[in-house]
Amino acid sequence: MHAFDVLGDPVRRRILELLAAGEQPAGALGETVRREFGISQPAVSQHLKVLREHGFTTVRAVGTRRLYAVDPAPLREIDAWLDGFRRFWAPPLAALATELARGRRERRLREDEPDDKRTNP
Repeated sequence: MHAFDVLGDPVRRRILELLAAGEQPAGALGETVRREFGISQPAVSQHLKVLREHGFTTVRAVGTRRLYAVDPAPLREIDAWLDGFRRFWAPPLAALATELARGRRERRLREDEPDDKRTNP
């Protein structure tokens, strides 16, 4: 299974999003995913297994609990692959950042004007 096939599933993407905040027990992940997606606990376990088998997560046992965490290696590989495409969105995002900064600056300058200048041009 290719990395994009693994990440193509919204449940698996959500699990990774939850794990981005830090290591979590399988039970807590399962509760959140079952609530948000309406799937069974065995289905959640399957998604966790796919993520684990393809290297996106690690799991460690602490007593009877299983704690999952993100393994960043496959994500780095995806990021490296995406490098060839960043030119399509990097310049427009930079231009957007410039326009947002310009708008904030203009708003700040208007707010700093004396009241009489704002009402009497």
